[in-house]
Amino acid sequence: MKHYLETVEAVFKEVQSSEAGLTSQEAAARLERNGKNKLAEAKKQSMLSRFFDQMKDPMIIILLVAAVISAVTHIIEHGWEVPTDSIIILAVVLINAVLGVIQESKAEKAVEALQKMSAATTKTLRDGKIVSIKSEDLVVGDVIILDAGDAIPADCRIIECASMKIEEAALTGESVPVNKLIQALTLGENKGTEVSLGDRKNMAYMGSTLVYGRGKAVVVATGMDTEMGKIADAIAQAEEGKTPLEIKLEELSRILTKLVIGVCIVIFGYNIITKYFLGGPEAQFFGIALDSFITAIALAVAAIPEGLVAVMTIVLSIGVTNMSKKNAIIRRMTAVETLGCTQIICSDKTGTLTQNVMTVVDHYAPDETKLATAMALCTNAEVDEDGKSTGEPDEVALINYAASLNLPKADLVAANPRVGEVPFDSGRKMMSTVHAVDGKFVQYTKGAPDEILKKCTHAWVDGQVVAMTEEILNKAAEENTRMGNKALRVFAVAYKVYDAAPTEYEAAALENNLIFIGLTGMIDPVRPEVKDAIVECRSAGIKPIMITGDHINTAKAIARELGILTDDSQAMMGSDIDKYTDEEFAAIVENISVYARVQPEHKTRIVNCWREKGYVTAMTGDGVNDAPSIKSADIGVGMGITGTDVTKNVADMVLADDNFATIVAAVGEGRRIYDNIRKAIQFLLGSNLSEVLSIFYATIMGFTILKAPHLLFINLVTDSIPALALGLEKPERGIMNRKPRGKNDGIFAGGLGVDVAYQGLLVTILTVIAFYIGEFLETGHLLLHTIPDSEAGMTMAFFTMAMCEIFHSFNMRSQRQSAVGMLFKGHHNWALYGAMIGSFLLTTAVVEIDFLSNLFGFTHLGLEQYLISLGLAFLIIPLVEIIKFCQRKFGKKHD
Repeated sequence: MKHYLETVEAVFKEVQSSEAGLTSQEAAARLERNGKNKLAEAKKQSMLSRFFDQMKDPMIIILLVAAVISAVTHIIEHGWEVPTDSIIILAVVLINAVLGVIQESKAEKAVEALQKMSAATTKTLRDGKIVSIKSEDLVVGDVIILDAGDAIPADCRIIECASMKIEEAALTGESVPVNKLIQALTLGENKGTEVSLGDRKNMAYMGSTLVYGRGKAVVVATGMDTEMGKIADAIAQAEEGKTPLEIKLEELSRILTKLVIGVCIVIFGYNIITKYFLGGPEAQFFGIALDSFITAIALAVAAIPEGLVAVMTIVLSIGVTNMSKKNAIIRRMTAVETLGCTQIICSDKTGTLTQNVMTVVDHYAPDETKLATAMALCTNAEVDEDGKSTGEPDEVALINYAASLNLPKADLVAANPRVGEVPFDSGRKMMSTVHAVDGKFVQYTKGAPDEILKKCTHAWVDGQVVAMTEEILNKAAEENTRMGNKALRVFAVAYKVYDAAPTEYEAAALENNLIFIGLTGMIDPVRPEVKDAIVECRSAGIKPIMITGDHINTAKAIARELGILTDDSQAMMGSDIDKYTDEEFAAIVENISVYARVQPEHKTRIVNCWREKGYVTAMTGDGVNDAPSIKSADIGVGMGITGTDVTKNVADMVLADDNFATIVAAVGEGRRIYDNIRKAIQFLLGSNLSEVLSIFYATIMGFTILKAPHLLFINLVTDSIPALALGLEKPERGIMNRKPRGKNDGIFAGGLGVDVAYQGLLVTILTVIAFYIGEFLETGHLLLHTIPDSEAGMTMAFFTMAMCEIFHSFNMRSQRQSAVGMLFKGHHNWALYGAMIGSFLLTTAVVEIDFLSNLFGFTHLGLEQYLISLGLAFLIIPLVEIIKFCQRKFGKKHD
């Protein structure tokens, strides 16, 4: 049943109850049958489960297999001596997993926060008596009593209403409390089969608050059947989705896994064929197989960038720290780079684009001081001990307006004490207060302009009372229309003077023969910094979209002021979305910039539609109603000050200052971080490729160029340390003037794959040359194949490759721009310089310090060998600079 369309009698019949409520016996039976008025508990993932999730990556699995094979072969060859290689590999895997768990541990507290929003106890009628019970024990059919300040404990149909106003912003996004009524609603023409949540004026929903008046209501839904329950269920069902970076890293992992397996099979097969089948009768299959396994381990270690996960985690962590200093709190680490490719930002209006503070921004009155005085006195809003205005938002706006004219409410009340009042009533659409002033009594009446003007016989003009004329009426009506067209909420105020205090305080006795004073227009104003933020978003290729539960005229006015809306055809009501199939909606969604009167499921549908069309979509908001769509979006952005706990707990990023402009700074930081991650990936993969090619070549030629421990040292020291420093690189020019990268752009997009290939090949050539030189200097002759293991050749190859990576990290400061040019322009990365020096000293130590040299199986390099290796390694800088110059010259795409 759609309870808002039915009479009170029909609702009571449906829920099998009455105005006297339920009996205790019947309530207990319903509680047993239908369960508690609670939201379902969220399932939590254990720390152990999160740890094993980190182990599911194919690259990690290959490293674990390599560690096991290495341990077995080590035991076969050396007995129960400690397998150092295996321990190093396992340590790398464990460190990566622990880092991942620490950074990605994110408790699912959304539903818990929803539960906290429910009222703790509720006054209800049981056995015809008013009793206070736990809200979780409420059942359908209970009649509850509501007073100002009460949280609504369940979804209810209002059956008794005395000037009730309910704050529903968390559910609907509408900043103004809703006047409630008892009568059944009608759909009217062209409204379809639904009335939007914000327009159901005879309903009260769990999670909202009664801010004014009192009343009674009958419970029609509890627990997960409430509108709040539907949101909790939508949060649970919403797929969190993987960020573009996670998708790309999975793609990279699959590529590297296939590469490792493929190369290992080729090498194993090659060794078996050439050494066993073609190797003569003395060839031992087991020995050859063992050697092949050792080579395969070296290849696995060479092909997998062990430091990549740690580098990524630390670079993202540094980015998270930097963004927190700029009021953007990142809750999901990989969401940092998602910001950089965001193409759509779906933003809630209230509290996000606007200040969530009703403010008087326009007025019409010959005497503004009298207008502000009358408006402030005819309110129930007050100023607390801390100087903060409290009360209904509209009335708070009026006393703040008076205070801005140096008319504080406390001073006005002291000079004009209230002696009586007629409370606001939605039927009359006005309220009146009577005040004692200098021996006389003054009545102020505030309300809807049309209704107030009907009660006015005179007007206050130029400091005196004049008879109401058609001209004054028309001017007031014209001003009311003008403000209304700006989507302002307009109030009128009038007054009347008595020689003696009224004997009765009834509307019929007081609200007539009034003197019109003027009008005020108020609105929840836009945040002043949002306009510039939206301009910058557009220059960055990002489309902003407003999604709100507020009225469409208000939404259009705000959107037009911000530059989001240029034509009324770009705005749509939430109820209109239901008229379209998914295919039909997808065909028009790119033409719509503003959605008004939306419900939670509409927000999620809008976000999902954009995502299905291939756009990276962000959703911002602060209310409970935003939570499902925030969780469904590629990146959910919650508000830290005005945002509910529910929204903050499902968001990927929380704005500590609720400033939409902070998103723009976060987008720029996200782009910088992604650029730097790509630099690190290019650098690390280029290194791994050079290792694979070097070992592949050496295996084919019949000699050993590098062993697994050598490769691990290069990967974890001379690669990972500079790669971390690359993550601190400052943004390149024009980073916010380029379009977002495509969601489907692969990890090797923008020529990165070609760069990895040629750079890896260059390092391979330099490394192999160094090996041959070392062999020649050691033996006095040069053999190009079937070379006995040469310690000098291996040491020079290791030192050259390690130093190549250190020098090459300097090249990686930009994919296309000259690193040398950046140096001369004063663009420095001091962290990188420090990492290069540190890596250089560690590499030299491994070669020259006896203990370390013996551990790795190296020989000391003489000065000649040392300088030759350094010279070969340094060549990587001019070689890459020349190729970059050619790429720029011939118009290669600048990433």
